[in-house]
Amino acid sequence: MINLRKIVFVIGILTAQCAISQSKTDLFLKPSDSLNTARRDAVVITQASLGAMTLIGLNQLWYADYKRSSFKTINDTDEWLQMDKLGHVFSSYQLGRIGANTLDWAGVRKKDQLLYGATLGFGFLTAVEVFDGFSEEWGFSWSDMAANAIGTSLYVGQELLWDEQRIVMKYSFHQTKFANQRPDKLGEGFLEEILKDYNGQTYWLSANIHSFFKGSAIPKWINVAFGYGADGMLTGINEPSNGSFLNQNRTRQLYLSLDIDLSRIETNSRLLKTIFDVLNVVKVPFPTLSFDGKNDLKFHYIYF
Repeated sequence: MINLRKIVFVIGILTAQCAISQSKTDLFLKPSDSLNTARRDAVVITQASLGAMTLIGLNQLWYADYKRSSFKTINDTDEWLQMDKLGHVFSSYQLGRIGANTLDWAGVRKKDQLLYGATLGFGFLTAVEVFDGFSEEWGFSWSDMAANAIGTSLYVGQELLWDEQRIVMKYSFHQTKFANQRPDKLGEGFLEEILKDYNGQTYWLSANIHSFFKGSAIPKWINVAFGYGADGMLTGINEPSNGSFLNQNRTRQLYLSLDIDLSRIETNSRLLKTIFDVLNVVKVPFPTLSFDGKNDLKFHYIYF
């Protein structure tokens, strides 16, 4: 017969071990109150290594499949109804946010977080743009560079103005019928389509209501989100490619919805706080109003 006291004892031991493990994790994830040189060096080395490996990987796995050329620039501002530009804004913003947050974890002063951390996205994407400049398939795009600068400025500007991110840039995605029509360009399978199918992507500016109205009773984690997307695109510009992609019904779409700022949910767990911060790049599905400039307002019970 099983001894109840032994069960209680084992459960107690396991609970204590979990508590100790949680405590150690929270201690590790807690930002340093002052400069921690070991953490700072680890952050710098990790970021430099990951950046270098990513660029080497791109060069070998992506650009190696295309012919090289002398450095050239292109004007691709009108392509994909600017959805690719918003992708640059989003990437630069999020990489800069990660760069600043990791330096904050190391106890680096705020000025250096913004100078060396928040510019991480702009620096990395500039290197990628240079690769494009030497590829026969693409070219260095000044409009891409402008989008990268906007993303970095969105993060840095808010830190300088408000010392917090009141407006967060987010992303959402739903699969569309267009990827199946041109999988080589828009992706084949869910994971590729997330990155390539501009028709299913929506980029959001998610504004925290409480941060603008400090004395209000509105929950600190409720946001209102303004989104931009596009639909009906099989090619970059509205022209048939060898007669294959006729009658594209290309439309811009504006969205209004609610959102949750996961980073503002109060918790004593550093682990949960870190998880919430990572997931906060994705717009939480909510009922949404959309407008495409051609039809009346459309209501979505849940929009991804």
